[in-house]
Amino acid sequence: METLDYLLQGFEVATSGWNLLYALIGVTFGQFIGVLPGLGPTAGTALLLPLTFGMTPVSAVIMLAGIYYGSMYGGTITSVLINTPGESASLMTCMDGYPMARQGRAGTALGVAAIGSFIGGLIALFALILVGPVIAKQALKFGPPEYFSLVVVGLALLIGLMGKSLVRGLIAALFGLTLAFIGMDQLTGSIRFAFGQPKLEDGFEFVSVAMGLFGLSEIFITAEENLNAQAHKFPKIQNMMPRRDEWIPTLKAILRGSGIGLLLGMVPGTNSTISTILSYTVEKKVAKDPSRFGKGAIEGVAGPETANNAFSGAALIPLFTLGIPSSPVVAVLLGALIMHGLTPGPTLMQKNPEFIWGVIASMFIGNVILLIMNLPLANVWARITMIPFKILLPNILIIMVVGAYSLSNSLFDVGAMLAFGILGYFMKKVEFPLAPVLLAFVLGKILETSLIKSLTIFSGSFLPFFQRPISATLLGIAFAIIAFSLYLGHKNKSIGADTEI
Repeated sequence: METLDYLLQGFEVATSGWNLLYALIGVTFGQFIGVLPGLGPTAGTALLLPLTFGMTPVSAVIMLAGIYYGSMYGGTITSVLINTPGESASLMTCMDGYPMARQGRAGTALGVAAIGSFIGGLIALFALILVGPVIAKQALKFGPPEYFSLVVVGLALLIGLMGKSLVRGLIAALFGLTLAFIGMDQLTGSIRFAFGQPKLEDGFEFVSVAMGLFGLSEIFITAEENLNAQAHKFPKIQNMMPRRDEWIPTLKAILRGSGIGLLLGMVPGTNSTISTILSYTVEKKVAKDPSRFGKGAIEGVAGPETANNAFSGAALIPLFTLGIPSSPVVAVLLGALIMHGLTPGPTLMQKNPEFIWGVIASMFIGNVILLIMNLPLANVWARITMIPFKILLPNILIIMVVGAYSLSNSLFDVGAMLAFGILGYFMKKVEFPLAPVLLAFVLGKILETSLIKSLTIFSGSFLPFFQRPISATLLGIAFAIIAFSLYLGHKNKSIGADTEI
């Protein structure tokens, strides 16, 4: 009953003042970002983060969250119509969405994706309502050792699951940790790695790092590939609903995708791409005729698209209850919370219920808006792909430069964004994962603070980390993840060597 009262209070917050308009702006801009190949949700949220400085915390996060799950919807359109994923999580949709479009069923593919995304998003929100308060209460039992161990699990997942090699994931994560340690030590006040530069005494601004690594680097990559590209021709969109005999397998795929996205979304260190790949694999395994996949199987669209959006809603659970980001775009949301004076973690739900439940209620509203946008207006959104990139490029760059400069009215932040953009571009060229850099940059501060506090409590001894049940369990999980990643890497190398022979 208390939860229902909080939810009703949340709807009052979400529909009052400017919040409803910010939700509409967020999901519309997110849909736009998703339709544009290459940018993706992380770049979109990082791009608009500086524009939220004058907003209240709840308005800012309502808009940024709208961009997040809105871009998940938008990425489907280009995947189905022109075989180009708007963001990485939509990659699996190309496998069967584009063949469906070539068969004259583009409308059905987009309709199923919109319905699945809506259902997956709602299921994740119900999980956030039911599970979130429970996890928050349990998290109140966490001390510095448990937080340290939880961050270690997140970093282990980052290193092991992102990128083509464990070594590259490790290097990227270590680089992110190094960036986190630049500037003033939060506990001792000492200055580290500033090299006599006053601008570095406070460390790098999170917004500059996020916009550079994900936003600017994507623009460089997309400009290199698409600057002179011709407008795409796409099939006519009609008949948005599946055939009668397709409803049951479609709904089963949607339910399975919801479960997969929900579970992975609550695990720090994963991302939505992993959930879509796993969902597609499961659908192919349980299908009576797996040979249909890759040729226009409707379950191959419904499952991954649902998992994609269920993940985006579930990813807010560890953010709100533990203060731990589970993906790069959630790390941007974490930066927004901190920037607006809120402390993510188990006390956030108790101290700021109007904020938490206002954001949750706005996501219900946003998902309804997106369903309306995607079913009758799919043709309109598809035409956005016809806008030449050479027109979009300078406008996006201007917004990014103004946003970076507005952080502290300093060209240093603009230069930092440019430097990280160039770095991100070359990292993508040599296939180094960027997600571990940003997440380790955010988690590094939590890791350092909790480690120092723990060692102070334990008089410099590491043994108590393994004597406390929760901490020991989490560290055991982290070691198991690293061991499993090493095993997979060794196995893949052995298979590669056998193939060459």
